[in-house]
This record gives sequence, structure tokens and C-alpha cells, in this order.
Amino acid sequence: MIARRPRRAAAATGLVLSCVLATASCASAKTASGASAQPDISAGSSSAAAQSPSASAASTSASASAAPSTPDLTPIQLAGQRVIYSFAGTTVPSDLLTLIREGEVGGVIFFSSNITSITQLAGVTKQLDEAQQAGPVHRPLLLMTDQEGGEVRRIADGQPTDSELTIGESSDPAQQAAAAGTGAAQTLTSAGLNVNLAPVLDVYAAPGNFIDSSQRSYSSDPSVVSAAGSAFITAQQQGGVAATAKHFPGLGTAATSEDTDNEPVTLYEPLSQLRAVDELPYKAAIASGVDLIMVSWAVYPALDANHPAGLSSTVVQQELRGRLGYTGVTITDALEAGAIKAYGSYGERAVDAASAGMDLILCSAQSVAEGEDATEALASALQAGQLTDSSFDAAVTRVDALRQKLS
Repeated sequence: MIARRPRRAAAATGLVLSCVLATASCASAKTASGASAQPDISAGSSSAAAQSPSASAASTSASASAAPSTPDLTPIQLAGQRVIYSFAGTTVPSDLLTLIREGEVGGVIFFSSNITSITQLAGVTKQLDEAQQAGPVHRPLLLMTDQEGGEVRRIADGQPTDSELTIGESSDPAQQAAAAGTGAAQTLTSAGLNVNLAPVLDVYAAPGNFIDSSQRSYSSDPSVVSAAGSAFITAQQQGGVAATAKHFPGLGTAATSEDTDNEPVTLYEPLSQLRAVDELPYKAAIASGVDLIMVSWAVYPALDANHPAGLSSTVVQQELRGRLGYTGVTITDALEAGAIKAYGSYGERAVDAASAGMDLILCSAQSVAEGEDATEALASALQAGQLTDSSFDAAVTRVDALRQKLS
């Protein structure tokens, strides 16, 4: 990994790439909020180019948005657009503000320990936004949290209060989920946030298992999860907050103790069941125009026996983008998760995820250094050719399209 100052000097000597993010007025692709479902494509197709006409049109629009702009961004700045940072406590560290002003941060995630009230959080996000406006990247930061409802509600005094299970067991899950999505959007926008890492689309397979024990699944019925998840997504995104469907291709069969945050998890599910049950809500989410999809760190031997899903090009490129036709933003689960501890340093994990096709790298250890490690490794891999210019630009363009939509 190259040192920070020497690397920055090297970038200034000509290692620069064009990027649509540099000025607020440059053209940008828009993510269609009402995109129709994409037809299935053979899992043997590993390229997003082999998609339906609507997906191809989105790709064409994204390509059109990638025209050079002034000033260009350096590799370290380009890399930063793909990294979500985190920090400890309720005060923004000065080094994070400096990185934002230098155009090296794509977004920030907040946890309960960062939040004392909606008013306090709004003050923090305003400070971050002001730092962003002082820098070279005039797109909004992606400011996010997990506001699922029930037990997972980082803004404790915010909506929604009902868990996904409560909503799924109601007389009208879709209606209740839509109300929850609207409430989540109102809570997050009042705090200055624009991305929610929700809804969970895992279809729980057994009562009391990992995802059901905390009431984070709408149902064991994939049609109920599909309807409720899509209603939540649509309502929240109409409220100006991007939704994130998670955890693709699904954690619904994980046992109570199988938590990827803590340890490696392998889910031995037949491909037929994986596609007919676990992936079904994602088809509905994609049809609803979901802005982001988070990919699981579990291993799915039916798809790829050798890599966690978020480090697998087979899962990300062939299954999610190729077969399901998803053209939006992909985001990793926590980079510091125990499930991928064997895959090296934070930087090495970030490069592996980017190589697999993940657009955003979620650094949620509440340490600015983790985000810096990921950013520096991505920049180094780009300069060394380990990550290609074309794939890197495509990822940044998808992220930029989302940020433009949220402007």
C-alpha cells in the first residue's frame, strides 16, 4: 500500500481519471424509481451487458454520464467515492472532516452510539454536508443508518417502531410496510440522512432462527416478504430516502447462532430453493426500483462454494446483475465482519469485494482508519491495474447516479 502523501503527489503528476462527480452541474444518469422487473437471464452470463432492453438503456445512460468533467479526480478521490466511513462517539473527528473536504469520502454510516437525538444528529449531518460542499465533489454524501424497525432502530425515538415480523403478521402487511417506509423516510430526512440500510428481505425458514429471533423478517412466506418489502421500498424512496434490500441472496436459513458479523457461515441450500424462495423478494425489489442491494457475507455452495457472496463475482455479477438484471448500487455488509476475517486486511477485503463487483464498501468499525485503509487499497489496486479503469468507472458512475438522484 502506498503512503498517503507520496501517493497523493504521484496522483497529481498525471495519474488522474475522469469522473462525473467533480462538479454539481455535470450530467448524470438517473436511477429509474419505477423500473420494471428484468427477465431471467442464464446464470452462465457473467456480464451486465447481457440484460434486457431496459437494463441496456440504463447502461447507455450511465455511460453517457461519464463524460470528462473539470476538475478531474485523482485515484484516491475516485476510490473514496466507493467507501462508507464510520466514527466513534457523537463528535465528528477532524480527520474525517479533512478527508471529506479533500474529496475522499463517499458517505458515512451512523450507529446508536453516534446519536443522542434527532436534533443532535441533524447538527452532525449539517457539519458533514458543509465539509462536502467545501471540497471538489459536489454531490451529497451518502449518509446512512439501519432504521429497520423493532429492535434494529439506530434512531431510538424515530419511526418505524414495529418490527418487520409484526408488520408481516398484520392483516395487511403491504399497507403496514408502506406506512413504515413513510415513517422511516420522515425520521431520516429530519436527521439529514438520505439512505436507510433497510428493508431486510430474508425469508425466515424456521421460527427462532437467526433472522427471526430478532423479528427482522416479515415472514416465512416469500410472497409476503416480497409484497411488504416492495411496499416499504416504494414508500421510503418516494419520501426521498434510498432503500437497501438485504442480505442477498438471503440469510433466511441461517441457524440462531449463525451470525456473519461474528464468524463464517455456510448455507447449504439447493439452488432451486435459493431461487424460488430466498431470491424471490429481490425480484420484486428490483421491479420496485430499489436503490441499493446489500450482499451477504455467507457462503452459498449452490452458487459459489469458495467465496462469501460479497466476495464472489459469480454471486454479484452472474446471479444478481446477470440473471436478475439488477443495475443499481451494490453495497457490502460490514467490512470488519468475522465471516471474512480470513481474507486479509481491511484493504485486501475491500479490493476483493470491488473485484467481485461490489460498488460501495461499508467500513462500520467506527474507526476512520478502517475507511482510510480501504480507500488507499482501492486506489493502489486501480493504479496497479488490479482493478480495471472500466469496472472502477462503472462502479463510481452507479454511485454517482444515486447521489445525483438524492441531490
